[in-house]
Amino acid sequence: MTAPLTKHDILQAFETRLSRPASARELIQVLGVPRDARVTFRRHLRALVADGALLQVRGHLYGLPGKMDLVVGTLTMNPAGYGFVVPDGGRPGEADLYVAAPDLNTAMHGDRVAARLEREREDRRRSGRIIRIVERGHDTVVGRFEVDRGGHGRVIPYEKRLVQDVHVLAADTRGAASGDMVAVTVTSWPTSTRGPIGRITEVFGPLDAPGVDTQVVIRKHGLADAHGDRAVLEAVRLGDAVADRDLAGRTDFRAWPTVTIDGEHARDFDDAISLERLPNGHYWLGVHIADVAHYVHPGTALDEEAYDRGTSVYFPERALHMFPAELATGLCSLRPDVDRLVQSCLMEVDAQGTVVRYELHDGVIHSDARMTYTAVNAIITDRDPAERERYAGLVPLFERMRDLFEILKARRHRRGSIDFDLPEAELVLDEAGLVSAITQAERNVAHRIIEEFMLLANETVAGHFDETGMPALYRIHETPDPVKVEAFSAFLDTLGFDLAADPGGVRPRDFQRLVERIAGTPVERPIALFLLRTMSQARYSPDNVGHFGLAAPTYTHFTSPIRRYPDLVVHRLLREIRAGRPAADRLAALAGALPEIGRHTSARERRAMDAERELVQWKKVRFMADKVGEEFDAFVTGVSAFGLFVELVEHFVEGLVHISTLADDEYRFLESAHVLRGASSGLVFRLGDRLRVRVLRVDPERRQIDLGVVEVLERMLTARPGARSRRNAAKPKNERRRHTPRQPSRRKTRRR
Repeated sequence: MTAPLTKHDILQAFETRLSRPASARELIQVLGVPRDARVTFRRHLRALVADGALLQVRGHLYGLPGKMDLVVGTLTMNPAGYGFVVPDGGRPGEADLYVAAPDLNTAMHGDRVAARLEREREDRRRSGRIIRIVERGHDTVVGRFEVDRGGHGRVIPYEKRLVQDVHVLAADTRGAASGDMVAVTVTSWPTSTRGPIGRITEVFGPLDAPGVDTQVVIRKHGLADAHGDRAVLEAVRLGDAVADRDLAGRTDFRAWPTVTIDGEHARDFDDAISLERLPNGHYWLGVHIADVAHYVHPGTALDEEAYDRGTSVYFPERALHMFPAELATGLCSLRPDVDRLVQSCLMEVDAQGTVVRYELHDGVIHSDARMTYTAVNAIITDRDPAERERYAGLVPLFERMRDLFEILKARRHRRGSIDFDLPEAELVLDEAGLVSAITQAERNVAHRIIEEFMLLANETVAGHFDETGMPALYRIHETPDPVKVEAFSAFLDTLGFDLAADPGGVRPRDFQRLVERIAGTPVERPIALFLLRTMSQARYSPDNVGHFGLAAPTYTHFTSPIRRYPDLVVHRLLREIRAGRPAADRLAALAGALPEIGRHTSARERRAMDAERELVQWKKVRFMADKVGEEFDAFVTGVSAFGLFVELVEHFVEGLVHISTLADDEYRFLESAHVLRGASSGLVFRLGDRLRVRVLRVDPERRQIDLGVVEVLERMLTARPGARSRRNAAKPKNERRRHTPRQPSRRKTRRR
């Protein structure tokens, strides 16, 4: 029996058997598509064109973008009017394509486009022009509604990279008042002679009204708020208890001591831990993950919504869950004292942290306790008598966890895994959703224990896919681009550090050793931030290239199917393996589907991260609104030609010292050294410098805090004209640089 035609087959034909664009008729002949499969063939062809994997050119010919000097990707605009096409796939070393304003061809920020490569320089910088809009990125725009003197309405996009206002007819304003934040649906896309036109669909109210910031960010990023009726109904019909019929064929772990460990305010518990010592001295670690795949089947409303969302999104005051609450905090939440279905990864771990044996099961557990990180830390670190007495029966379990954690941490360190330990802000909100305080988030040993166990389970499951040869969705983190590594190495030289590695052959261990050398130094944070920008962004892909940051040859996401769609895919694939190796047609179908699932879910993850960061920044800016004129200690996190990026030590708030406020001298940007140097005084501002800054202006609409360096501001007020440069120039060089480097606190970057 002939395997059914897949989209992968069509792409392979272009890769290996066609050297030029071809018509549909030619493709049918090349592929030998039988008559009864041609409807499916044309459907695949249309889908490939819609996705941008193929382009239709000169009417009825199709071709691969790469073979036609075309780049398909997402347009990222600059508020100045030009843009860059970020190629699909994110392959290391592939540069973005610069597009000048006249060559945008009515494309808008966020659109998926096809652009023709017209110039490529020796330094790999590329430029071109957009020839086709593959998919519009925004059919809804969020912004401020304004009415001009002539009575004409327009929406000024909140996203400054959407450089065109959306015009609104008087009949389509939905009663919005001038100054209100609104959502406008584009009804007519821009042309070469006019901008976009739309109608207002939601009115949120004034920018500073409670809750408006969250709603604006949700709509701006196209996030789904409420779940659809069909999905909620499916979740309700599943009930809230495990049925007897669901236990058939499962391994019964209900007699095993198991616990969940999460934050105080967590409501969905998707991982539980069991741990015993074996007679041979090894550890028998069980990571039990909520079996969402048992309840959510492909093609259902629950599955379709989860795929579209891709991930849960966590804001300071609320969360947008991937699944309805009936599932996420109900039937698939591993609450204590109730039966719950799980997929379990059991691992025998020796004294060196090596998994010498593992088992994967469809199981059922009965969690003994819902623990918090605070309580577990009190038991094993603080040895709090009250907590140890309260959980006396579980104390030996937690102490075994601590012991195994130390072994696993040492194992990852030996192989070169990179661990950052930088401070992370936690927002304290009042009833109106406004920030009342910003504190450093607590991260204790209990957090690290759970993270270490989850990492080990993810690696073990990924290794299982490799052993069985089953197509899978891996979590990959590619080797950094040598050009970026070279720039990072040059930056280190200016601070007196050496990467001690060839940019073209850098290893995780090289970065790990650097992180250890800078720990506790004044430049720890700026170097760590630059290093994060140097490394590639982790993503999902069926092509296993390993995880550079973890120094892991194979890695996946298995441990959180309630909040990440790729984990749900992994659970389904594991169940298929347990049922026996899939047939050839199923393997072919997976090979065709997994690349798109990886691309889509990676994009959804980036969208969620951007939305979370933007709302946190907005709330931080609003927190600073009543602090204009106040002074704070800060340190420099970035240096550019237009000023200094700084972070306040006390509040973890970022702001900008614009070059125009450094008016006591003419400061020149030395890009290679990442410094601003005064032409007359020789005064230097560099990364890691500690400064005293004054809040000059807070702009909630731009989400920006403008700061001034107190030393410079006061000198400008007190010095006579012309005296500043002479006084500073007369000082010895070692007295000109007055900034005391900070001693940074630390946090750990947890998104793997």
